[in-house]
Amino acid sequence: MTTTIHPTAIIDPSAQLGENVQIGPFAIVEADTVIGDGCVLNNNAVIRRFTTLGAGNNVDSFAVLGGVPQDVKFDPNDETYVIIGDNNTFREGVTINRATTPGGATRVGNNTYWMVNSHAGHDSTTLDGATLVNSACLAGHSELGERCILSGFAGIHQFCWVGEGCLGQGSSVSTMHVPPFCIMTHTNQVSGLNIVGMRRAGYSATDRHEVKEAFALLFRSGLPTDRAIAEMDTRDDWGPAASKFRAFLHRVQEAKGPHSRGLIRYGSHRR
Repeated sequence: MTTTIHPTAIIDPSAQLGENVQIGPFAIVEADTVIGDGCVLNNNAVIRRFTTLGAGNNVDSFAVLGGVPQDVKFDPNDETYVIIGDNNTFREGVTINRATTPGGATRVGNNTYWMVNSHAGHDSTTLDGATLVNSACLAGHSELGERCILSGFAGIHQFCWVGEGCLGQGSSVSTMHVPPFCIMTHTNQVSGLNIVGMRRAGYSATDRHEVKEAFALLFRSGLPTDRAIAEMDTRDDWGPAASKFRAFLHRVQEAKGPHSRGLIRYGSHRR
C-alpha cells in the first residue's frame, strides 16, 4: 500500500507524511504537522497546526485534532502542541485542543479509543489504553491514567488526576483526584473497585486483595487520610497494584497550587 491522498483534500506543503498514509475527501492537514506511517484520515477530518500523530492512528469524520485551546487568555501566535502516540482511534466529532502554555503539549499515549464527541482540553494527558465513551470530557491540565474508561458524558475537572484502571460511570464527574482502580459514580463519589478491569489487566488475585486492603484503609477504616496512608506505608510486602494505589495518594498529598484538589469521597457527598 502506498500513500493515497484524495484530490479534494487540502494538505499544507510543510506537513510531513509517513508511508502508507490514507487521506480522504475534504480532509485538512495544516502546516507544521506530522502524520505517522499508516495513519488514516477519513473524509472531513482536520489536523491543525503543531499536531504530531504517531503510527497507525485512525481519525474519523469531523474530528479536529490540535485546535486552539478554549482559553480566553491564549495568544494564537504562541507555539503549543498536541502530541499523539500510536494506534489510537478518534471517532466522529472528537476534539483535542493544543496546549495553552507556550512550548507545552497536550498528550495522548498509545492504543486509546475516543468515541463520538469526546474531548480533551489543553495541556491534558491521556495515558495508554484509555477509552472515552460518547461525549466524555477531560478538562485542561487533567490526567487520565492507563486503561481508564470514562463512560458517556463523564467529566474530569481541570487539574485533576485519575489513576490507572478507573471506571467512570455514565454522567459521573470528579472535581477531585481519583485513586487507581476505583469506580467513580455521581459527583465526587466512588462506590468501590474496578475488580473486573484489574483482572482483565492481568493483576493477580493477590494484587486485587491488596488493593482491597488499601481501599478499605482509605475509605472504610474511619481513619483520617494521613493516618490511613501512614498505615499503608507499613505494608512493605505489597505488590505492584497496591503500591501504585499508595504512590498515587502520596502524589496527591504532595500536590501544590492548582493541583491541590484533594481525594474523591466514598459512598456519599459526606464522610
